[in-house]
Amino acid sequence: MNRNNIKGFFIIHTHDYTTKEMQKRVDDYISQFKEGYFSPLSLMARLSEEVGELAREVNHYYGEKPKKESEQAKTVEDELGDILFVLSCFANSLDIDLSDAFNTSLTKIETRDKNRWTKKETT
Repeated sequence: MNRNNIKGFFIIHTHDYTTKEMQKRVDDYISQFKEGYFSPLSLMARLSEEVGELAREVNHYYGEKPKKESEQAKTVEDELGDILFVLSCFANSLDIDLSDAFNTSLTKIETRDKNRWTKKETT
């Protein structure tokens, strides 16, 4: 699915991206700047910052700490998107394919934890 929605003054592109397409789109964006990707240490700091922002939003929506009236409206979805952007930058800067990394990780988890949890009954 690929469609463009106009929301306010911004054009919102909606598309079901594969990880390869996400990484390419991020690389196309970053490649237009002389500075290029940040160092791995800076990207790790940015990732930590974004995860902290996600934690804050989760606490506002699902925890006991409501937003202040003066706080900007953000969503868990916004923060997850920011994390995906930084993860794509991180992977691209180290020439890592996120699909391969995910597959390796999930295969490890499926093997290691296959009997760890109570399985649902199948009918």
